[in-house]
Amino acid sequence: MRKLIIFFAVISAIAACSSIDCPLNNKVYAKYKFVGGSAQEGTTLTVTTPLSQAEGDDSVLINKMEYADSISLPMSYTRTEDSFFFSFENSDGNAITDTIKVTKNNMPHFESVDCNPAFFHTITNVTYTKHAIDSIKINKNTVTYNAAEAHFIIYLKGGDSSEPSGDQ
Repeated sequence: MRKLIIFFAVISAIAACSSIDCPLNNKVYAKYKFVGGSAQEGTTLTVTTPLSQAEGDDSVLINKMEYADSISLPMSYTRTEDSFFFSFENSDGNAITDTIKVTKNNMPHFESVDCNPAFFHTITNVTYTKHAIDSIKINKNTVTYNAAEAHFIIYLKGGDSSEPSGDQ
């Protein structure tokens, strides 16, 4: 009888375990693909975002990346608009900065009570300054854990502005 009770206790403990695979990182990233002038030799890219609007502090997300053809940037959990400052610096030290603002709807994403909360996003609009950027196209408006395809295609001034080829 004692062995039977131990057997049922072990079986109950095994059956109570969850088999849900939670993602290791619950942040989602939007992918930005560059077309045009970013691939010029010696051009570096720095991307910052405001930490707090009240204090005016910035946080560096990418620092002096060379030969950037695409980047992935995190999206905020619950803000309806994310702001990024893209600074393109050439080999002479001249920098041009553009501001990109992404407006989005935030959708809570539920996988299991065992997993951390996550948010997916639907991009509704993008506004930007036009110093180094010629135009921005929303290529895919849903942002989930899958960032294989570019969400934004950024056409830069001063270069070949044909459609990107291959993987986006």
